[in-house]
Amino acid sequence: MGASRKLIGFVIGLAAVFAVSFGVGSAVMPHGGEHTDHAGRHDADTVGYTLQLGETELRAGTAVPLRFRIADDSGVPVTDYVESHEKLLHLIVVRADLADYQHVHPVLDASGTWEVPLDLTQPGDYRVFADFVPADGQPVTLGADMTVAGKYQPQPLPAPADTATVDGYTVTLAGAARAGQPSELTLSVSRAGRPVTDLQPYLGAYGHLVAVRAADLAYLHVHPMNEAADPGTAAGPQIAFHTEFPSAGAYRLFLDFKHRDAVHTAEFTVEGAS
Repeated sequence: MGASRKLIGFVIGLAAVFAVSFGVGSAVMPHGGEHTDHAGRHDADTVGYTLQLGETELRAGTAVPLRFRIADDSGVPVTDYVESHEKLLHLIVVRADLADYQHVHPVLDASGTWEVPLDLTQPGDYRVFADFVPADGQPVTLGADMTVAGKYQPQPLPAPADTATVDGYTVTLAGAARAGQPSELTLSVSRAGRPVTDLQPYLGAYGHLVAVRAADLAYLHVHPMNEAADPGTAAGPQIAFHTEFPSAGAYRLFLDFKHRDAVHTAEFTVEGAS
């Protein structure tokens, strides 16, 4: 873990301006549901922090800046974080129909404002998830909604399948998504019919998996059973995950993996069985 940053006091007047101008989100589930943290556990809606978006209506474009803050229960921007998987904060952005997914890492300034460019070429409603560890707390995931200007043309959710192709790679999914109980999922990566055995570490692991429930965009963020630095961890082709799906229904899975110095994302639809 990297050294945590020293908390910097923020001018009260400027904080008040941001409290008014920033769109605010807290619960990970978008419509008053329960909070779901990155490991799939359920906590109370109030977790002591809020996600404040600089704008909730953004223009369409290829590199649109998104600015936001994490505020504590007193409304003060948080500037003191602990690294988790080599980053101080992971930002996940998904369109409401789950047809667009981005996993990015914003830059933090001294005032507590994060900023990152997003590819927002597809108009529509989006959900933003901030996944982080405050210096004096446990892992937290916060969510907020935003809209990208333009004509929204929602796409149907792809049918469930156990294979996905991306950038010349084939990823195969094995294991059952079971609601309300631990599930083990294994994803195997191949290229041109051959297993990939030289995956590169990405954020300290050989793969990162995000699951989003289609019905209401409830979010789970899970990590492999073994970190890349663990003795005996193979660099592919298989990446195994432990997770728990909170309920039955359709979920979209997004697997990020790195090979040949590029990050690729394989996408799956699965049905959580009760």
